[in-house]
Parts: sequence; structure tokens; C-alpha cells
Amino acid sequence: MENDIFKALADPSRRKLLDLLHASDGRTLSDLCEPLDMSRFGVMKHLNILEEAGLITTRKIGREKLHYLNAVPIRHIYERWVSKYAERWVIGLTSLQNELERDTNMDMKPRNINQIAIKAKPEQVWQALTDPAKTSKFWFNCAIRTTWEIESPFELWNGEEKKAEGIILEMDPPKKLMMSWRFVSFPGTEMDTPSRITWEIGSHAELHGVTLVTVVHDEFENAMSTAKILENGLPIVLSGMKTFLETGESLAGE
Repeated sequence: MENDIFKALADPSRRKLLDLLHASDGRTLSDLCEPLDMSRFGVMKHLNILEEAGLITTRKIGREKLHYLNAVPIRHIYERWVSKYAERWVIGLTSLQNELERDTNMDMKPRNINQIAIKAKPEQVWQALTDPAKTSKFWFNCAIRTTWEIESPFELWNGEEKKAEGIILEMDPPKKLMMSWRFVSFPGTEMDTPSRITWEIGSHAELHGVTLVTVVHDEFENAMSTAKILENGLPIVLSGMKTFLETGESLAGE
């Protein structure tokens, strides 16, 4: 899988496509063709290579196929090949500003999508996500407290400090978990309304014993600071989950 990622990143046109999606996520093929001096077929070919490498994900919204940047594989490569040779990687979660821009036609589209393949069963992924003793190994030392019933509240705690809270909106073990989300201890998020996080868990269509985990963050029109924090944080959470389930170890720096 890492070879596919490095191969995909080697081409400047594919790196340009990733830059375009980083600047504005959830774009159609036509949108992505405009800045590139190549045929529609050529752009489609590059997008297919990026999707096969896991660097982008796609969603069908109405009649349109939308393309989203998937930051998790790059984050995992960072942990594998860069972080152990560099100083501890730090994200300034407490100094974020409302920097996300939202197009006027994005009302019906999920915005932030992250995906990762984990060598584990869906049941193991579900247990890691819902067992506080396991969650604390990859979610910035935080544990989720809830009764795991639909419409029940949940809280995310780091020791004695509550970091986030919400409501369990939908639950279908071990396939799907949907929850509302609101930060309670990050400066700049005080006025944010609850947004929504959806975990989709399923067996990989081609790789036996591998589970594909997709996390969608949406409904954050009035929670842009929260969206920016999760845009940076969720790839780390997913990368940490993969490391924990496959090796039993926690990511350095959590």
C-alpha cells in the first residue's frame, strides 16, 4: 500500500489534484479539469490512481460524483517514515482561526471525509471505538463516556477535563456510528453549534481480513472552528487506531 502511495505522489499532475482538493474539497471532475492542461480522460486516469492509493475518496451526491482529499494515508506515512527522525509533531489546536471557506452550493454535500484500511475485523474496530480503555490509546488520551444507546449523551474526557460532548444519533454495530459533536474546552469554539460525525465500518471489498473505516464530518456550517480542529485531528485519530489495532502500540506524541 505504501508503494502505491509513493507512486501516486510521484506525478506532479496528481500532486496538483491533491492541492486543488486541499484548497476546496468535494469537487466534481469538471471542476478539477479546469485548472489542468490535459484531457478529461487524463484527469480521470490520475484520479483513479489517487483513489486506488487511498489518497482521495469519492461520494455520489445526487447525479454528481464528488472527490475528497483523504489525509489519513499521508499522516500514516509521516508517522512511519518522518516523525521518528524529527522532533515531536505538534498541531496548534488552541490557536485555530475560522479559516474554512464554504461555497454557496455545498449545502447538500459532506465536507470532510477521511478513510483508512486496517488489518482487523469490523468487530475489533467497533470495540476500539466504543471501549474507553481502548479509545484512550489513540484519541489523544481521551476516553468516551456513554451508555451507547440511541439519543443518549456522550462525553469525551482527557483525565479530569471534558473535551467534547454530543448525542448518539444512530448506531448499527459494528457497521455505523453517528453522533453530534461539540467541543467544550477549545478556545474559539464557544459559539459553534453541534456538528455531526459519522463512522462507517465495513470489510474491504478486495482484501481479506481488512476493514475499511470512513469518517465523515458534516453539518458544520455554524461550527467552522470545530471543523478546522477535526480536519487536523481526525487523520491522527484514524492513524492511531490503525497503529493500535495492528501493533498494540500507541502513536508517539499522544
